[in-house]
Amino acid sequence: MDVREVIIRPVVTEKSTDLMADNKYTFRVNIRANKTQIKQAVEQIFKVKVRQVNTSRVHGKLRRMGRTEGRRPDWKKAIVTLEPGHTIEVFEGL
Repeated sequence: MDVREVIIRPVVTEKSTDLMADNKYTFRVNIRANKTQIKQAVEQIFKVKVRQVNTSRVHGKLRRMGRTEGRRPDWKKAIVTLEPGHTIEVFEGL
């Protein structure tokens, strides 16, 4: 799997913004990616050193359109902790 296929996009919420103070960054990742692939992808794309990766599966919400019910797809979230002294510049303005 290519590193650009592993990380889909950053997750920008209040909780993820608060975690940035602890040097933790949250990403939406490919559902089949494991922690090692996520670590390598973040290190290659952002040129930082990763200390730890925590992942969780997020179940899709139930949605209704009139009588019919549907589901949003499940997705995977990764919280990446960086080594002290490393930051990701893209998030600094948040």
